[in-house]
This record gives sequence, structure tokens and C-alpha cells, in this order.
Amino acid sequence: MGNAAADRLVSHSPVLDAASEAGVHPAGAVNPHLNSQFNLGRRFRLRVGLTWLSLLGILGFAFAHMGMDFSLIRQKLPFLLGLSLSPDGFIQGAALTLFITFWAMLFCCLIGVLTALGRMSANPVAFALATFYASFFRGTPLLVQVLLIYLALPQVGVELGALSSGIIALSLNYGAYLAETIRGGVLSVPPGQREAARALGMPRWVIGWKVVAPQALRIIVPPAGSLFVSMLKDSSLVSLMGLWELNFLAQSYGRSTYRYMEMLSTAAAIYWTMSIVFELLQVRLERRFGKAYASD
Repeated sequence: MGNAAADRLVSHSPVLDAASEAGVHPAGAVNPHLNSQFNLGRRFRLRVGLTWLSLLGILGFAFAHMGMDFSLIRQKLPFLLGLSLSPDGFIQGAALTLFITFWAMLFCCLIGVLTALGRMSANPVAFALATFYASFFRGTPLLVQVLLIYLALPQVGVELGALSSGIIALSLNYGAYLAETIRGGVLSVPPGQREAARALGMPRWVIGWKVVAPQALRIIVPPAGSLFVSMLKDSSLVSLMGLWELNFLAQSYGRSTYRYMEMLSTAAAIYWTMSIVFELLQVRLERRFGKAYASD
């Protein structure tokens, strides 16, 4: 083999490529460019963390000098977190908020997928049903939808409990928004991907699951994550129906003790903490589905 051919073979060696990506040259030296990028990223994360800690310290200092009754917060915190059951033996507080959000997310995903398929369907009936549903639930306030399902439906003979009404309202409302997110993600996949899969004789469901879905999820996950965080906060609307979720308990304890600042601030901190957990899960999913598209 000639020297030129050998050089080309070595230059395209997978082992050398992997070593280069790891920041190591064949001779064992560290790639200075990648090492510099790593140090910059580490310094950036350190500065972000320090800024967060500083802002949290300022916020904590401000609350500590507001004359708040922290003994009352310690007394009511187990109930707000849902560590204690309600008088009727059901979950309450943040535990009930998460329960409602979890089931609403499941039904929302199912509704969103079906509606997105209808929006992309060539069947005029399916397209009309999907667009009508999306238009109505995106064009009316969530509060009105909650009240319609819980208060208006019994007038026509359909009676639903407060818990099921809240879950249904959240699912239908956010399902309409999620459908557009899913549709945008699916349409972002180049048509040539599906055509190539069909040319190989792959069934349609395999194309959707193995070819389209992994690429579409890269686009779907960020806005879908934001929707689910909003759903977590909007679950507080079920307090209008007397459910003992976090917002309901915070208002009730504030009303009975005349200490609204303590109770509402604690509820806000719990909502914020749950939202941060959702955001961290979203970041992990973004990294998971974005690995194949990461720039070199």
C-alpha cells in the first residue's frame, strides 16, 4: 500500500476520530481547543450556580426580615406537602396537585397525538373534528372550561366529580396545544426520511415509531415540557371545586390564621420546587433526543 493511501486510511480511522472527540491526540496530548471549551463550559456553569445561590440568598434574606411566623409554616408544611391525609382520608396538598397533573399529562398526550394525526389526515371528517376541537379549547379560557364541565354539564344530565372534572378539563385544554406541538415536530422531519423507509418496505407503524418519532421528539420535547410545567401550575384551578390541593389549603390556612404571606409564600415555594424538578427532567430528555444532532 502506498504512503498516500496509508495516510488517508489512518486519517479516517474510527479510533483516531474517537480520540479526537475526547480531546486527545494520537501522541497522547490534550486537544487545546476542546480543553479550552471544556474549561469555558465549567466556568460558565460555576458562575450560573453562584448567581443562583446569590439570588436565593437575597430572596431568603428578604423573607426573613418580613416578620413572618415560621413556626406556623413548620406546623402547616406537612399538610401543604400532602404528607397527611384530608379528613375524608384522601390525599391533599402538593400530593394531590401531582396526582392531578400526572393523570392529566397522560390523557393530554393521548389526546394530543390523536388530534395531531387528525390535523395531518387527508380524511376531511378527521381533519374537521381535530381542527374544531383544537379551535374551541384553544379559543376559550381554561377557567370557563373547568366550570362548564363541573357546573354546566349536570344541567344536561352529565354529573362528574370534582377530581374527574379537573383532570378532564386540564387534559382537553392542554391536549389542544400539545397537538400543534406534535404536528410541528412531525412536519419537521424531512419527507425523504419516510420515502426512503417506504422504499425499504418498512410498515407505516415502524416508520412512525423508528424513523419519525426519534427525530420529531427533538423538536417536541422543549415546548411540551413548558406546557406540562404550565399544567402543574394551572392545576390550582381545581381549588374552585373544593378539592384540597395545594392552592386551596394555602388560602384556607391563610384565611383561618390571617397569615396569608406565610401560607401563600410557602405554596409558591412548593410550586417552584416541583416546577424545577419538571424542568430538570425536560433537560435530560432534550439531551437524550438531541445527542445525534449535537454539533461536533
